[in-house]
Amino acid sequence: MATFLSRVGRFSFQRRWLVTGIWVVLLAAFGVGALTLSGQTTNSVAIPGTESQRAIEQLKQKFPEAGVGGATARVVMAAPQGEKLDPATVAEVVDGLRAAPKVAGVTDPFQARMVSPDGRIALAQVTYQVKNFELTESDREALRSAADPGRAEGLAVEFGGDAMQPMPQTQPTEGIGVAVAAVVLIVTFGSLLAAGLPLLTALIGIGIGMAGITAASGFLELNSNTPVLALMIGLAVGIDYALFILSRYRHELRQGREPADAAALAVGTAGSAVVFAGLTVIIALAGLTIVGIPVLGEMGLAASVTVAVAVLIALTLLPAVLGFVRTKVLGGRIPGLRGGNGNGPTLGERWAALVARRRGIVLVLSVAGLAVLAVPATDMRLGLPNDSTAPPDSTQHRAYNLISEGFGPGSNGPLVVMVEAQTDPRAAVSAAARRISALDDVAAVTPPRFNAAGDTALLNVVPKSGPSSAETEQLVTDIRAEGQALHDRTGATVSVTGYTALNIDVSRKMADALLPYLSLIVGLAFILLMLVFRSVVVPLKAAVGFLGSVAATFGAVVAVFQWGWLGDLLGVESTGPVMSMLPILLIGVLFGLAMDYQVFLVTRMREEHVHGATPDQAMVIGFKHGSRVVVAAALIMISVFAGFVLAEETLIQSVGFALAFGVAMDAFVVRMTIVPAVMSLLGKRAWWLPRWLDRVLPRVDVEGERLAAKPPEGGHGTDRTLEPV
Repeated sequence: MATFLSRVGRFSFQRRWLVTGIWVVLLAAFGVGALTLSGQTTNSVAIPGTESQRAIEQLKQKFPEAGVGGATARVVMAAPQGEKLDPATVAEVVDGLRAAPKVAGVTDPFQARMVSPDGRIALAQVTYQVKNFELTESDREALRSAADPGRAEGLAVEFGGDAMQPMPQTQPTEGIGVAVAAVVLIVTFGSLLAAGLPLLTALIGIGIGMAGITAASGFLELNSNTPVLALMIGLAVGIDYALFILSRYRHELRQGREPADAAALAVGTAGSAVVFAGLTVIIALAGLTIVGIPVLGEMGLAASVTVAVAVLIALTLLPAVLGFVRTKVLGGRIPGLRGGNGNGPTLGERWAALVARRRGIVLVLSVAGLAVLAVPATDMRLGLPNDSTAPPDSTQHRAYNLISEGFGPGSNGPLVVMVEAQTDPRAAVSAAARRISALDDVAAVTPPRFNAAGDTALLNVVPKSGPSSAETEQLVTDIRAEGQALHDRTGATVSVTGYTALNIDVSRKMADALLPYLSLIVGLAFILLMLVFRSVVVPLKAAVGFLGSVAATFGAVVAVFQWGWLGDLLGVESTGPVMSMLPILLIGVLFGLAMDYQVFLVTRMREEHVHGATPDQAMVIGFKHGSRVVVAAALIMISVFAGFVLAEETLIQSVGFALAFGVAMDAFVVRMTIVPAVMSLLGKRAWWLPRWLDRVLPRVDVEGERLAAKPPEGGHGTDRTLEPV
């Protein structure tokens, strides 16, 4: 592996015009594709195999006029306190809603009896012919304009429902993370030129990846969060991978090597770590496809492709650019910044020596700290965002509060119950309505609506509790149990669907897939890390440390987004259940990034061990060489992810916080504290591998042992080998 990659690095360095030209052409080609082939993204979530999704598909065939599956908007009108609504004004607003583009139908509040008992609040339901992602901003503006006659008469008119949810967009505030990353690079290298190279190559990789995803949206129905996640992950790893190779290149130049030899050796050693680190991220992200939720699978695949591009650019474009600047990366120094060139023990070396001396105390305190942070995770509830989790000053949140005031919180998320019967359907529907009305937490059951054939009917069930409450989730379970009993007795089929039921099914599907997914990625990464380190203990320690950091991260997410701790400081305007996609998404992304630091840090320890150092020497010297770069890489990732906390979309905001916090825990607590303590505690046993397994496993030479024996083929460097401890 190291020998092959060193040849790639030397070729890219020497043929810099060719390699750079290829990447520029690819960037231009993908850019043109993005401009000419792009399509519309969606924010809908389809869960094949669930009862709610099957019911939606059946209704599209047997009851298309019901409009189930299309976008919906809830329009709530409220008169001033102490006054009642004027039916004529409400009718004028309803007529305006019906005239809005793409609207299939609007329920009149007085005819549907959706007026509060005091006559002050009315609720109109708008059904669209299309899904919410097919609505344009002009369509939404036309709907909002229909409220003008009501507002002119002094009414408060607010809008809720999925039709009012705009597509998530990348915001300028998310560029703050890039600015912080630039500062970290400048401090790390002490040079503007050296700091700019990782940013340059990472932005080129992001440009290609994002353009490819945009072009693919013209052929595939992609979720609107897919490009945002790919941007978040691709930018972070793109900077980090270039940072590791560039740091090794500068180190080899200082050791007296010629630029071509330094580039070859940097790509052969640090590049090998980049390849295996990238593979762990790709495995974790691509593994999201096994969850059985298409939106997660496509997000994982898109992000994994972006990571693959980042790896290829770090291995080829970066050494090509180094061929242009050569030794200039050591110059252009900023006064006052050492850039890692100071003499004497470094801070990382002193920290590793301290950990080795106090390894027992350090280990106990670190594990205890992670355990305390993980405590809130025991109260984690999963769900999808609704109008109650929208910003408090938004029309969606105000609509939610008005509907709760006038009709109860359950009216914000009514359940749609479909009843199918071939024999005596009206009797079956009546029986279903009676049994459902008798259930706990049912506020009302509306009269049934039959399709043209008369064999399928819809009932709207209004819960007493809100759409994201545990009581509503239990009600869905109870209705399905009653439906099974009715089917056994009469043969009628009862299915629960609608936006609320769909969200509940999503959460359950996510929870059921969590353990199989975690087992898959941990198992595959264990094998991969065993190849890298030729040890059973090191991969096992890496996996256990990851579980600790992810548990602490879950606890922090619950404390901030569910309990509301530090919400004002972090800009979290509303609390509620944790996004149901977040745990699996966090595990996939954080596992790959955590293994990055494991590979980069412990690979250098392995390199020193292979070259003859004692266990503590290998740990301390490996930590000395790797810690500065790992700290910089972690700070870059934290800053990039933290920039997304300022996003408006709840999913993006929570993912950004979770990844930033998770990287901080894993990099600074697990990899840079627990790992050196355990390595010192285990000594030579950390590198134990059964002999039979040692013979079976292929040798990938990540530590560059072959490159240390002689200069890379075709090189003109010195006869020096890699320095032992």
